[in-house]
Amino acid sequence: MASKTFHEFQPVDRKGKPYPLSNLKGRVVLVVNTASKCSFTPQYRELEQLYQQINEKYPDEFVILGFPCNQFGNQDPGTNDEIQTFCQVNYGVSFPVLGKVDVNGPNADPLWSWMKEKQPGIFGLTRIKWNFEKFLITADGQVAGRWWSMAKPQSLHDTIVREIEAGRG
Repeated sequence: MASKTFHEFQPVDRKGKPYPLSNLKGRVVLVVNTASKCSFTPQYRELEQLYQQINEKYPDEFVILGFPCNQFGNQDPGTNDEIQTFCQVNYGVSFPVLGKVDVNGPNADPLWSWMKEKQPGIFGLTRIKWNFEKFLITADGQVAGRWWSMAKPQSLHDTIVREIEAGRG
């Protein structure tokens, strides 16, 4: 895979239109594969709290991107619009939740293939193991970290803040 940065990708939004990640240059981004019917679904609330907390101190320097995925136990079967409504009504999500993607396999979204290649998981395995895995992207578009589903969003706060402050230099 050709060397790229995060900002070169254009996943689709909930309406199926390109969402140019180049618009996020200069921001630190937490990318999460999400699901609406998973035991980890309450992480939506924690992600929203983290998003609000960091943006209060660092406005326009951090964003979370949710990518719904139905590859793990059929836990996000809804349409993109149904998923959006679910996130807003149940968890008050205000960060962008894009269109549903595959994160593994032959139809994996190119962004997810790139992130997995840049930051393999435990034992060098690249596949996403379950919903709510998280990738941290630097302000200049490189992968800075990867966490499994069990990692609580709040546990990433200090790492994200350090990355924001490092990007200001």
